[in-house]
Amino acid sequence: MKITPLEIRQKTFEKHFRGYDKDEVNAFLLTLSSEWERLVDEGKELRIKLEAAEREVTKLREVESSLYKTLKTAEDTGAHVIEQARQAADLHLRESQLKADAMMNEAKMMASNTIDEAEQRAKQVLSEMEERLRGMVENYKKLESTRDDLLQELKRISQDSIERVERIQNNQKGFDADKHLSQARMEIKKAVFPNADHQQTYKKQEEPKRIVTPEPIVQKPQPEPSMLVEQESVVVESHTRKVTSFFDEIG
Repeated sequence: MKITPLEIRQKTFEKHFRGYDKDEVNAFLLTLSSEWERLVDEGKELRIKLEAAEREVTKLREVESSLYKTLKTAEDTGAHVIEQARQAADLHLRESQLKADAMMNEAKMMASNTIDEAEQRAKQVLSEMEERLRGMVENYKKLESTRDDLLQELKRISQDSIERVERIQNNQKGFDADKHLSQARMEIKKAVFPNADHQQTYKKQEEPKRIVTPEPIVQKPQPEPSMLVEQESVVVESHTRKVTSFFDEIG
């Protein structure tokens, strides 16, 4: 099949997922077309040389024919002269034939060497391109692996955050904010007004006893022991009046 450099440059390929790099393929086709064009030019030069050699052979054959004609016209001069002329013509013909054969062999050798060099160069370029493509595929696989690891890490962090929020929400379900706020206020009053307990007790003694109707007991969910410790950790400092509670810790 005859192919031209222009056909190589204009050659297109079907696109498939994860195929070869288009730019690299185009660059390779451009290089191949240039090399092919160079080989075509060298082939033209070799054909020109071959045609020149054939013209030389034709001229030599014409000389041979002329010699034969001369010999034919010189038959009358004697057999010795004719024999010498024939020997000279044969020698000249053999030399010309040897020269033509040498030129032909040289041209064939040059053409063969040029083709071999072009094939070796094409194989080398193709091997380099394949090596680069393998490297690109390997890098792509590494990037995919890194992406998967990052996604797994993000999923793990997200799941941990969700679980922590759920634990906090579950722990806060059994937390009585009003009760602990009342206790905190009492502790603050005790720290600020240490004599208030005696006065409060005296007032309670003076107050008439009231009949208290028991309210129905509502069973509340019991918080975990760890939550009770956290919820009751109220620290009161009388000189700074700074209170830390469960809300400060989770804030």
